[in-house]
Amino acid sequence: MSQPVAVDVVIVGGGLAGLSAARRLDRAGVEWLLVEGSDRLGGRVATEVLDGWRMDRGFQVLNTAYPRLPALVDVDALEMRYFTSGVLVRRGGGLHRLENPLREPLATPQTLMSGIGSLTDRLKFAALATRCATTAPEKLLAAPETTTQEMLRKAGLSHRIIEEALRPFFSGVFADRSLETSSHVTAMVLRSFARGRIGVPAAGMAALPAAVAGPLPFPQLLIGARTLSIGPGIVVTEGGEIRCRAVIVATDPVSAVGLLPQLPKPDMHGLTTFYFGADHAPIDEPILLLDGDRREIIANTVVLSNAAPEYAPGGRSLIAASVVGVSAPSSASEAVIRVELARMYGEPTDDWDLLNVISIPNALPAAPVPQARLRKPVALGDGLFVAGDHRDSPSIQGAMAGGWRTAGAVLASLGARAAV
Repeated sequence: MSQPVAVDVVIVGGGLAGLSAARRLDRAGVEWLLVEGSDRLGGRVATEVLDGWRMDRGFQVLNTAYPRLPALVDVDALEMRYFTSGVLVRRGGGLHRLENPLREPLATPQTLMSGIGSLTDRLKFAALATRCATTAPEKLLAAPETTTQEMLRKAGLSHRIIEEALRPFFSGVFADRSLETSSHVTAMVLRSFARGRIGVPAAGMAALPAAVAGPLPFPQLLIGARTLSIGPGIVVTEGGEIRCRAVIVATDPVSAVGLLPQLPKPDMHGLTTFYFGADHAPIDEPILLLDGDRREIIANTVVLSNAAPEYAPGGRSLIAASVVGVSAPSSASEAVIRVELARMYGEPTDDWDLLNVISIPNALPAAPVPQARLRKPVALGDGLFVAGDHRDSPSIQGAMAGGWRTAGAVLASLGARAAV
């Protein structure tokens, strides 16, 4: 489409935050235009399809308990494929199961008999997860804020269960092995994990931003239009100038600072995902496997095709392994990952095909203390606004909620009726 010269609101960035903002503005009847510099929508949520394999841009999952999700997406239409509620932990020569008692009550005896931590540890962690699941978000965010590590210690959990299960689990969630992430973020994540189901769309995670964008009028989505600069009342793209009453910068956090120098430079965490194809699955269950032997190489691994057969060609299995930080693809790194996966699954990996290595230096914004109840200011003055998970929580929920909240602030500044 041709680029308009004037519009009420310009949204820069077509990821989940920008699309969520567009949905709210559209409902309110405000004239808007979204400009995206790449050739697709979705931002950091993407899926590559290669020779019948579906590989998301890093191991990502969708939680059905994300509060903003129902207002934006028909979850049933995504044809979700779900993982088992809980995790397996490789420790020594055995695999130990930890289930979510709220989701799998029949598995409670098995969880209590697990060899991870002590019985007291497992009871205390179940109590912590239950408390997060049943306490109102406002009360969780009103609690004294500390680091995740301190939060777990204050819950009475031992060094053993933290190191064998919780550090590898949360390091994969936040890309933060130090567990310096805010306890407010962790409490909300535990709440979602305890209350919701975890899975992926049958067509890959890219189906999520596609579903958010689905109801939007396509002519107002300007794809392949790189933004060069912004200022009060103006956005300059490669196609020229666009005059507007408000601008929402909904790019990734690093790009946002490039367009809005007044923003603080964000600290970002990196993740690397190794994708392997195999002729048979090393385990039969769609469950996350953690390394409880404290090797701190692989944070987690999962046989994606056990949950979503659509992720692999017929008769084959897709295995993902997540590493905290950025690991450049090399024969050495591949060899190390193969050895670690063979130990964790208890199966040889020599005949697995390495399909892809996806390194994402800026996978997630860091969320250290303090996080201001997960609500950072979005109005910068002069009609400039910012949206994204770096203004809320580092998650898919944070991106969607952040975009929606920012659109509400824009509507208020324009004197328009806010869509609920």
